[in-house]
Amino acid sequence: MNDEFGSAAAIAQREMTLARGPTRAQRVARTLRPFLRQPAIVVGVVILLFFVVAALCAPLLSPTDPLAQNVVEGLSPPSAAHLLGTDKLGREMLSRMLYGTQISLVVGVLVVLSASTFGTLLGLLAGYRGGWADEVLMRVTDIFFAFPALILAMAIAGALGPSLRNALIAISVVSWPVYARLIRGQVLALKEREFVIAARTLGIPEWRIILHHLLPNTLAPLLVQASFDLGGAITAVAGLSFIGFGAQPPTPEWGVMISEGRNYIATQWWLATFPALAILLVVGGLNLLGDGLRDLLDPRLRGE
Repeated sequence: MNDEFGSAAAIAQREMTLARGPTRAQRVARTLRPFLRQPAIVVGVVILLFFVVAALCAPLLSPTDPLAQNVVEGLSPPSAAHLLGTDKLGREMLSRMLYGTQISLVVGVLVVLSASTFGTLLGLLAGYRGGWADEVLMRVTDIFFAFPALILAMAIAGALGPSLRNALIAISVVSWPVYARLIRGQVLALKEREFVIAARTLGIPEWRIILHHLLPNTLAPLLVQASFDLGGAITAVAGLSFIGFGAQPPTPEWGVMISEGRNYIATQWWLATFPALAILLVVGGLNLLGDGLRDLLDPRLRGE
């Protein structure tokens, strides 16, 4: 009798749970499950989380100030006293690497945000309005694509003057045409769909159609492109700093650190190896994340 009562109570409890719907934890798990099934996304996120945590905890993890000099211990190899060694001025490489992570990630995010925002707005307007606006945008983007992006960024940074801020501006200027063309192509395919035609028929303002109907349907390719470009932006900033157009010494930036260590590569290998390895890992993690997002968000690959 007790067994029957217990079974009935369990069934009633289960029915009440089903009636209430899935819990918050179940909804979160259901949302994350497709991402966890993509090994590239998992590995990429783990790598990026490592560097994000290192950047956020840089003041706590750094043994010394990244600009503090101790010439007596200059060019010390990695050891228990100096985990990543020291540079020619005796500055701790670990401290400079941690603060360099902050600079690289922040600059990369700012470049992608500025370039994607500007390019997306232009692509939305040109793709939806068409006519002379579309023609002018395409000719301007053709001009930008006619030059190698890094060479054009070098010219802009050189004209503005060598600094980290000017390097950020230069890379943003040469990056927006990619987003403009991508979003324009998406809008050209979407604006003839039934839901957009119905919105125009109902007299909905153009700005509302663009922001509420077209923009949300372009976010998937935009997100994938941004994840790839974030790694490219970090590499470009480091490249401009390496050749003297970006961050300037003694800024603890990865490109600057590689530039300062290149003259010692045969003897003090750690000066250039650790910042170069950091760039490799961050860009690799972002590329893995981009590959995984592309496979996850592509309807043709979703079934696979």
